[in-house]
Order: sequence, then C-alpha cells, then structure tokens
Amino acid sequence: MKALELKIPPPVVALLCAAAMYAVGRAAPAAALGTAVPVLWVALPALLGLSADLAGVWAFHRHRTTVNPLTPQKSSAVVQSGIYRFTRNPMYLGMALLLTAWWLWLGNWLSLLVLPVFVLYITAFQIKPEERILLAKFGTQYQSYLLRTRRWI
Repeated sequence: MKALELKIPPPVVALLCAAAMYAVGRAAPAAALGTAVPVLWVALPALLGLSADLAGVWAFHRHRTTVNPLTPQKSSAVVQSGIYRFTRNPMYLGMALLLTAWWLWLGNWLSLLVLPVFVLYITAFQIKPEERILLAKFGTQYQSYLLRTRRWI
C-alpha cells in the first residue's frame, strides 16, 4: 500500500472522515446518543484541536520549515520546541480532536467508529513515511527526538 503514502493531504483525509461520520449518523439514526450533548463538551475538543493545529503551524513558521505534509523531505529543521515537546504530530492530533468534536456534535455512537479510521490511516500513510524520511535526513538528532516525544500524545 505504499501507493497511498504521502499522497492525500491530511486535511482532506480529515474532511473525508467528517463526511463519513455525517453519513454514518444519517444512515443509523437509531444510534443517536439519546440526549443533546452540552455545547461545552463540543467546544472543548474543538478549541483544543484548533489550538494544537495553530501551535504546530506557528512552530514550523518560526523555524522556517515546510508545513506541507506531502513533502517532508523539504524540511529544514527538526522542530522540538513549543507544542512539539509534547507530541510529534500536533496538527494531526488537532484534526483528531476536531473530529471528536464533530462526533459529539453529530451525537451518534456509530459515527465514532470513523475516528480510529482517521488515526490508523494518518499513522500508516502519513506519519510513518514522514518519520522514515526525517530519520534519513536528520539522523541521530531526529532519532533522539523520536525516543523522547510520543507520536500522538
């Protein structure tokens, strides 16, 4: 399945998953949560996700390295500060949190099944290929970062 590696931009994958969550919810109304989810429960993961996304982009901008997930070979630095001290993939984590907020907004248990699909797809076809490329490019500096910082959280 190497043909899928670094091919679909992660925001597109997230949007496709959001659409799938919506479709699943519409197809299975019987799986509704039963009660309305408080707005705060939706807002919290949405705000955390947006914050993680923006913090990741800002850190890349500060280090003048590419934010394009399809061309990790163009990276000019291993960013290890800011949010990157806690997660190697804050932008993907942010997307997962936004999908969590979307699931809560939709209020359908079955829609939640799409979230692991997003995480597994991004891990297999985006993160692992990025890690291979960055390890080849930055060597021991990136290797020590891999050992020190978790992939997701």
